[in-house]
Amino acid sequence: MILLNKRKDVKYYSVDVLTEDFEKVKFVSTSTVYNVDYLQRKSIPIFVREADLPKVMYICSRSEFIKESFPSNKVSSRVCSKIKQ
Repeated sequence: MILLNKRKDVKYYSVDVLTEDFEKVKFVSTSTVYNVDYLQRKSIPIFVREADLPKVMYICSRSEFIKESFPSNKVSSRVCSKIKQ
């Protein structure tokens, strides 16, 4: 997965792998939260068990904020990409 940050107010993202019903699928990656600067692209390796591959429908990224610097007017967003089967 290639993650592109187009939000100036966000530096951190998490990743999820989901079924068509948006249920989480277990996966392995190099980190749980990724630091991606504004307009930077980052390649994120995602590994799913072969038995779970037929269930995978979406890979989603969610913007994350550091707790100490999280103003109440910020909105966390989730963007999902559908996997080609």
